[in-house]
Amino acid sequence: MRIEIVSGSPRVNSITRRVALFLEQFLRSNTDHEIGLIDLREHQLPHIQKVIATVSEAPEEHKALAERMFAANAFIIVTPEYNGSYSPSMQNMFDHFPKQSHKAFGLVTASPGALGGMRAAMQLQQFVMALFGIPSPYMLVTPQVDKKFDEAGNLIDPSFQKSIDTFVKEFLWLAEKVVDEKVEA
Repeated sequence: MRIEIVSGSPRVNSITRRVALFLEQFLRSNTDHEIGLIDLREHQLPHIQKVIATVSEAPEEHKALAERMFAANAFIIVTPEYNGSYSPSMQNMFDHFPKQSHKAFGLVTASPGALGGMRAAMQLQQFVMALFGIPSPYMLVTPQVDKKFDEAGNLIDPSFQKSIDTFVKEFLWLAEKVVDEKVEA
């Protein structure tokens, strides 16, 4: 199964990216799945003008991204909370591509504040359903992210590992069931 982790902040010094880096390494070390990381700092997409329906339709500078979006079987979205919502850059990226029908989504929010992006997490569920995706009900809400992960994506608060383990276990259960169902169909 091909899982793309989307690091949804375009900011140069994104602290949300720390969680994405951790999850990328954790999944690579603990699963046999193919794991990728789409870092929005590397993909400056213009405001949506037209949906890219196929890889061949993608502008040359976005072909590699299009290939990854179309090849993904599942996604993990990692987003900061901006004014009570998820990253507009992340939404813009998904808006450039067709609906993600019947694909599982793991939802991760992060904030240096005490709520960890909970308001963004609630809206992110609605967004994924609008994409015709299937959001895992077990979200990873990460309060005080700057005290849980260092700049390299290493976990520095071991008490958060249980939350990570539950999120990953439940997301993988859902994603594997959805992919197996597609194969059988």
